[in-house]
Amino acid sequence: MLRGVLEELGVAGHERISAIEPREVASDDRRHTTISPTTARPLATVQLDDRASLDREVAAAVEAFRAWREVPAPVRGQAVRAVGDALRRHKEALGALISLEVGKIRPEGLGEVQETIDIADFAVGLSRQLYGMTMPSERPRHRIIEQWHPLGPVGVITAFNFPNAVWGWNAMLAAVCGDSVVWKPSLMAPLTALATNEICRRTLTDLGHPDIFRLVIGADAVVGDSLVGDSRLPLISATGSCQMGRLVGQRVAARLGRCLLELGGNNAIIVEPDADLDLAIPAIVFGAIGTAGQRCTTTRRLLVHESIADSVVERLARAYASASIGDPMAQGTLVGPLINQRSVDAFLAAIAAAQSQGGTIIVGGKRAPGDGFFVQPTIVAAPRSNELPIAGEETFAPILYVFTYRDLDAAIALNNGVAQGLSSALFSGSVGASERFLGPAGSDCGLAYVNLGTSGAEIGGAFGGEKDTGGGRESGSDAWKHYMRRQTSTISHAAQIMHAQGIRFG
Repeated sequence: MLRGVLEELGVAGHERISAIEPREVASDDRRHTTISPTTARPLATVQLDDRASLDREVAAAVEAFRAWREVPAPVRGQAVRAVGDALRRHKEALGALISLEVGKIRPEGLGEVQETIDIADFAVGLSRQLYGMTMPSERPRHRIIEQWHPLGPVGVITAFNFPNAVWGWNAMLAAVCGDSVVWKPSLMAPLTALATNEICRRTLTDLGHPDIFRLVIGADAVVGDSLVGDSRLPLISATGSCQMGRLVGQRVAARLGRCLLELGGNNAIIVEPDADLDLAIPAIVFGAIGTAGQRCTTTRRLLVHESIADSVVERLARAYASASIGDPMAQGTLVGPLINQRSVDAFLAAIAAAQSQGGTIIVGGKRAPGDGFFVQPTIVAAPRSNELPIAGEETFAPILYVFTYRDLDAAIALNNGVAQGLSSALFSGSVGASERFLGPAGSDCGLAYVNLGTSGAEIGGAFGGEKDTGGGRESGSDAWKHYMRRQTSTISHAAQIMHAQGIRFG
């Protein structure tokens, strides 16, 4: 199946792919074999970049930027429109490749490609709306304007869990803003990156704009560190763990570059006594077990009012029992595998820690049968004291910790009482409760939902979070400003030099 998908995408014979479905794993400084999380068997072996090839890729991006920045923004928008159309034509195959490589169920793989298509559409409109401002001057016959110019080549580092869309958020906006892009994907998802980049690169090359999208595949110690430290890249956008973000942030700050960090989450849903449980239960289940718990927006904590806790947990347990685990390409599967054995080990360690800390396993808690890296979606009830330290850590697995509370202020305190601040949600029929949750003393997260779950953000809003989540914003709203440089310009048509603040000189 993999070979057919790669052939449909036009990359089966790509020079970077040295073997498809090899019999043995071959990983060293020059090559890497990616593993199927569904079967635990090798998928393909790809050639890795070294520092010399990284230098060539960045140099090419610099040259491309010098020409691309001069192209009018609406013309850049039409080029990105062509990229979106190319992705539409390849949506089915790209979605299948995502499922094969990272284990997302088929609808989620397709949805991820659609997200990149959507942000391309958004970027096309944005290309005619890169607005500045006009400001009044205190001096007669003077005018002050604020304008935005292309920033430069952008380094984009992505994680395995969204191997297409997170690059799309960055690349489509960067492109209409006049920037080139150097992409370093996760070594757990190089095939999706290779196919995605090749489709988009070919499209722009055919339009006379080569080298706008560049790709480097390599280990962090070899190309990642060098990419982050390269002063030719004025912006580094990095998605991954909080630990990774701290390292990237420090390295980029040392050279006075810019960072856009979208890091971990530890997201909670609050369920009030007046909540519509027919809305809340499906949203909790999707948020907690969607992508096998491997989204940064995964629902990891459920904060439910003590008066309805038993009923909510009972309904969740029934829903979990009906969730099918298995081949992500099979129709009807709701839960695919974790990405690798290390993730399975982390899941089991978190379960053991929760039990040692007084947590009670309601559902799941074990490895699921199968050749790949499957685990059971799990519900853990916190002890009466609500003390469960493991719930403060982000385990990339389908574990939902359930806490109870007596009043909304206590629930908001629980929501905010973790290091991360990405996504949050409230289910309630009360306008007052909703406004409290969304107000300045409410959720401290970058994303806050009412009567919706924590996952599934639309591309029109800025995506990102606070605290250890990094503070970055990607995708919609005014996130485009990350990819441009601001210039305040003052124009005089007076007959003499006039100084601000009424200063008289000479």
